[in-house]
Amino acid sequence: MSTEGNRLLLGHHLGKLRLPTIRREWEGAAASCAKEGRDYGAFLLQLTERELIEREQRAAQRRIKSAKFPLIKTLENFDFDAQPSINEMLVRQLAGGQYLDARENVLLIGNSGTGKTHLATALGFAACTQGRRVRFWGATALVTHMLEAREARDLKRFFAQVGKHELIILDELGYVPFTKAGAELLFEIVSRAYECLSLIVTTNLPFEQWTEVMGSERLTGAMLDRLTHRVHIIEANGESYRLKDARKRRKPPKGG
Repeated sequence: MSTEGNRLLLGHHLGKLRLPTIRREWEGAAASCAKEGRDYGAFLLQLTERELIEREQRAAQRRIKSAKFPLIKTLENFDFDAQPSINEMLVRQLAGGQYLDARENVLLIGNSGTGKTHLATALGFAACTQGRRVRFWGATALVTHMLEAREARDLKRFFAQVGKHELIILDELGYVPFTKAGAELLFEIVSRAYECLSLIVTTNLPFEQWTEVMGSERLTGAMLDRLTHRVHIIEANGESYRLKDARKRRKPPKGG
């Protein structure tokens, strides 16, 4: 077979084997190895390394997309200096992901606008890059979804999907009180997650006020018992970023 025929056949085989990076780069890698006098083993190593790196990057992008983050946030663009109440060392330690292996939870508690959602998203993003399956939910949206799934008799399938994740993020717990049915379904999520996967919960309410949202002291106590058994608590008691920005915009220019 001619050189051109071999090239076309190799491209066909690599496509069938689902090796798009090697298919795209083998000729350039071959020329580079030949020029530098490297052997066939070095050529093959170079190609397989590139294929593996790109495959891992594509998988991470799929996990990030399926996590349904409202916005992509990372620790690199979080201003810890503006929120000195937040334990930066603990946050950076959690970003390493060991809490996920231990099935531990993270509670971010504090005032509105202090970066709790940013930090929760950043930890979720870090988990995605480490190969973990993550799902982000607003607490109210999750309860609404579960109530609709119950009406459609689809709760069993939904809970099975939840169980496939290693991290569930529940954002903004405490802003809207739940009905009795909604509170019971939220407890069901926490109960199923207990010692099976990790939860990150952001809330503006101290623990003693959670009953206002859940509507039942018994249910609130049972849920907190599970959430706080193995937990890292991060307090954000600084001033709201949004209030700071609003003040800056209202401040008259000097000399005006």
